[in-house]
Amino acid sequence: MNTSESLADLVAAEDVLLFVNAAITATGQREFRSGDSGGMDQQLSLDFLHTYVRVNYRRVYAASLALDINDHNAARIVLGLLESAGEASADERRVEGRLIAARLAVLPPQRVYRLFGAVRRAGINNRRTRAIMRDWLAARPDLGHDAVKYRSGVKTAARHVHLRCPPGAEPLPEVGAFLFRPGKLPRYAHPLLDAWRRAHYEQGAVAELPFTVAEGFAARHGMKRAVFLERAAPRMTRLERLRTQEQRAVEGLGPDADLAVMPLTRLALYVLALPFERRVARRAELTGALRTAARRAAGEHAGSWGRVHAVLDDSFSSSGSGQKRRRPLAVALACHYLLEALAAPGAYRGLWTSGRDDALLVRPWGPTPLGMRILDALEPGPGGGEPDGSGDGEQDGPRSTAPDRLVIVSDGWDNAPAGLAGEVLRVWRQRLDPGRRTAVVHLNPVYDAGGFDVRRLAAGVPTAGIRDAEDLPALVEIARFAEGRTGAAELYAYLDRRVARFTGEGDGS
Repeated sequence: MNTSESLADLVAAEDVLLFVNAAITATGQREFRSGDSGGMDQQLSLDFLHTYVRVNYRRVYAASLALDINDHNAARIVLGLLESAGEASADERRVEGRLIAARLAVLPPQRVYRLFGAVRRAGINNRRTRAIMRDWLAARPDLGHDAVKYRSGVKTAARHVHLRCPPGAEPLPEVGAFLFRPGKLPRYAHPLLDAWRRAHYEQGAVAELPFTVAEGFAARHGMKRAVFLERAAPRMTRLERLRTQEQRAVEGLGPDADLAVMPLTRLALYVLALPFERRVARRAELTGALRTAARRAAGEHAGSWGRVHAVLDDSFSSSGSGQKRRRPLAVALACHYLLEALAAPGAYRGLWTSGRDDALLVRPWGPTPLGMRILDALEPGPGGGEPDGSGDGEQDGPRSTAPDRLVIVSDGWDNAPAGLAGEVLRVWRQRLDPGRRTAVVHLNPVYDAGGFDVRRLAAGVPTAGIRDAEDLPALVEIARFAEGRTGAAELYAYLDRRVARFTGEGDGS
């Protein structure tokens, strides 16, 4: 391969990874350092990236649906592919159709109905789009339930695809009357449709409805919140139950949330919302729940990463924004416990930028001395007796070697002193560890709209965006393509494996 081809491959790989980082972290919401425009700068930045990658790397753009991107960008990709179907070949459209169907199947239904609304507003009404929408609607377990809970979304979708009653969907004629001719039928055979009718004048019917719909009727009937929540609990989804439990537990108004079923990052957000005194009082319970969730997230990778050191950002900027309150700090806290589970037993060390050694009591505070903490994490000499940051007071044994992996979880704003982290990592890689015995990766939970990417620490250090700590093992895997030691061919092969696994066409190995 000549030099120009190598350079083209490197540029392509960098463009792909830039887009993947944005699709993982950016949600169009305001970040800590956003300007007065709030999330508008993110929206404009994402508009450019989506258009650029769709036009220049359509195959990669579609394949991104198989990666751990967030729902906001997944919906944008689906809309972009449907809107520009004429730019793709027949083979590309077949692959895209399978990816779109697979992604819609795992998106939250409310997100899909909003997407269908965007499809209608964009005037995308070709046969392929209508078939995708009809197939998704036909696969819904209970369209009557959706008609009550997502009424406007179902109505928009049904009108757009000219929905007819498919085989085995007996309630659909009633759904049509419910959506388009309300009040025509004196009663409905479908229990939820009839409960919605009765809830207008009968308080007892409110508890039969989906939670978000029942809330409006409860307020109309003047029901006390505690009574309503008790009656509505059996019909709540797992996420709705978690949200109400978390809110009431944090406010001290109800029983503790069910920690055993919380995903790791959500559990970290819940812990950070608790006052310090309650964290201390429940230390054993909270720490146990975090470690259990971390082991569940680590899965088959648990204990396989050798000696792991982590530098975790708890500076003031980790407080996030009004729209993403404490999100960066929660990601760092969740990564702390996940990395502890991924490391070999007793071979993990977590270093917080604030110098705290109690992970359970972290809070957003102070500047970001990443360089100093990276120096501590890379120091190969003995250093026994330092706390490991696990929050339970245990101590690591003597350390005589550098770590096998160094993971940095930060927004990348190294400012105490500025630029030291990048210089430390450059000297480490060029002078002290040219053989790359220590794998270094930077995970950034904050999207930098001005740079169209997450902020990086050093050119030679792979950086990946992260939104949920549970995705950490997969993100570390894809971040290695940013080091420049693998070409575009390896990156495309990796994407093909992920697509095959996601669409069920292969084992992805």
